[in-house]
Amino acid sequence: MLETLKKYKFQPVVPFDFQHETVYEIDLTENNSELAELNLSDTALFNEYVTQKIKQANAVCAIGGYLENRYIYRRSEHFQQNDEARSIHLGIDIWAAAGTPVFAPLTGKVHSFQNNKGFGDYGPTIILEHQLEEKTFYTLYGHLNEECLVNLFEGKVFEAGEQIAEFGDFPINGDWPPHLHFQVITDMLGRKGDFAGVCEPSKAEEYATICLDGATILGIAR
Repeated sequence: MLETLKKYKFQPVVPFDFQHETVYEIDLTENNSELAELNLSDTALFNEYVTQKIKQANAVCAIGGYLENRYIYRRSEHFQQNDEARSIHLGIDIWAAAGTPVFAPLTGKVHSFQNNKGFGDYGPTIILEHQLEEKTFYTLYGHLNEECLVNLFEGKVFEAGEQIAEFGDFPINGDWPPHLHFQVITDMLGRKGDFAGVCEPSKAEEYATICLDGATILGIAR
């Protein structure tokens, strides 16, 4: 599927040009010693940290995360519910101001949606279903604004480039600093309205075959 995606040029998901504008690559692993000194459970402080990093870099946004082993999930019991804590990020995060618009990168229909409430969860979430060369795949958008779910229905079609949502603010967005969690999925495993965005380290290889690197769609150079 990834090779199929590489053949196409997609519409921007967010109003940033990752090839020509300054983007800050944020490190959210334990290698970033600043995180250990920050009370990550205080979302306002966490947001101030992210905002300052973007400002200091003179960047339009911060990005990060595909298969990153993240320290920040220690802030929430949402990721500690199994014998092995979840810490491997399966999507790409784009950190920017609440209200930043989100667009469909290609035509697709709403597969499912829901408000995944809870500290550390997705908050408002939309999953689109797409087809390319007779292959089906899905894009997930998490941490959205609540209004985007109003009058939404399964099967609703969004054209390429059409706005589907905005970045939500905390606490509505799962109580995170404003950002978009963007994830490419080849098999929903029967799930609707939700899909793991973080997995256990022991399952990283398994999930990487289902959750592809979204950089190709987003236009991020690798």
